[in-house]
Amino acid sequence: MNKTSPFYLSDVRMAGTEGQNNHSALDHERNKALDELVHHHDLFHPANDDQGPYSLIIGIENGQLALQIKNDEGTPLPALLLSLTPYRRLIQDYFLMIDSYEQCRHEGNCQKLQTIDMARRGLHNEGADLLMARLTGKINMDHETARRLFTLICVLHKTHMKLV
Repeated sequence: MNKTSPFYLSDVRMAGTEGQNNHSALDHERNKALDELVHHHDLFHPANDDQGPYSLIIGIENGQLALQIKNDEGTPLPALLLSLTPYRRLIQDYFLMIDSYEQCRHEGNCQKLQTIDMARRGLHNEGADLLMARLTGKINMDHETARRLFTLICVLHKTHMKLV
């Protein structure tokens, strides 16, 4: 956390997830990611703007990931739209991991829980690396911010699939 830098997220919201709260493990992941994005003040610096901190609305529009950013003055920055196609395999694997984790947790199999958790962290890292690479030249962020945003991408994808 860099407390002196203005380049972080002060507010993060998810478009299209209103009323989506069923107290699942996925809700826990979403709430944790949202909280950490806002309270940890990790690096988030859109290109060509030095008026942070920033607010972000992340959603899915027309099957694409949509990032709507405003700077500290309330000025909207150009929206970013990214194809979700490069994330599909990672998202599918992420949900398989969550399902396996919950099943092992109910069974009380601690050894398997550790293995699944390590694999899930690996998926988060891969998703974060992909997001950072796709946003090169558009948004500079650290790995922790990218990991948390990847969690939100997964949640949005799952929510969007339920609504379609």
